[in-house]
Amino acid sequence: MLLKLGSSGEDVKRLQEKLGVEAIGKFGPKTEAAVKAWQKANGLKDDGIVGDATWNKLFPSSIPAASVSAAPTPKVEGLNLAGLKGHIPDTVIAQIPDTAAKFGITNNLRLAHFLAQCGHESGGFKAVSENLNYSADGLKKIFPKYFPGNLNESYSRNPEKIASRVYASRMGNGDETSKEGFKFRGRGYIQLTGKSNYTAFAKFIGEDTVANPDLVATKYPLASAAFFFNSNGLWSICDRGADDATVTSVTKRVNGGTIGLADRIKHFKEFYHALTK
Repeated sequence: MLLKLGSSGEDVKRLQEKLGVEAIGKFGPKTEAAVKAWQKANGLKDDGIVGDATWNKLFPSSIPAASVSAAPTPKVEGLNLAGLKGHIPDTVIAQIPDTAAKFGITNNLRLAHFLAQCGHESGGFKAVSENLNYSADGLKKIFPKYFPGNLNESYSRNPEKIASRVYASRMGNGDETSKEGFKFRGRGYIQLTGKSNYTAFAKFIGEDTVANPDLVATKYPLASAAFFFNSNGLWSICDRGADDATVTSVTKRVNGGTIGLADRIKHFKEFYHALTK
């Protein structure tokens, strides 16, 4: 892997989407600046060149398609996982059996609702870590109360500083200087966020995601999302049916509103049809 000024292609576009830069597929000065800022914030040499070390830290759960294409589809009683082939990545399908067993995903209706929300929230099961690489203007739009005056300018394009501030002293995190806001930033397909949630998840799953929070992104992106469903009583809502009204009700609990509802409904119909055909 080597991306630098002048590179182009789908990998550049994916990189730009991850960094919050306009995804045009051409590695220009803006992309280089965003890469340098991200590298600096994440303890890497800030040379603006994306080699294996930078790429693997940006996309910790990336697995080349060739390495999973031949994987057999697991079987789970009551769930038609074979029907999902070609609709969601094989790496996601592989996580379903264990997740379903732990979190009571006992039928195709629940699974379709769950995957529809995960698919939307993660941009098609691609994002497993919160993108906090905001510009100064972006900070004013998204987090206005945390950046009065021109404070946003000194935080621009610095994910560690941004998360440490906006998530400070809430959700079990320490103050801004503790940097726990960044340590326990959103990870997983439905963005598990905050030390208290990481602690609760660790107790449930039996692995120390407080000491090693990256496990949520690399090993438990689906399980952490199911933990959210479980903790918020969403399975009983899923059981109401396969209509748009039920998808809307689930969406309101996940999103706090109905942002992206049309896409969530589209995903639900696709997955439910695939699971029940």
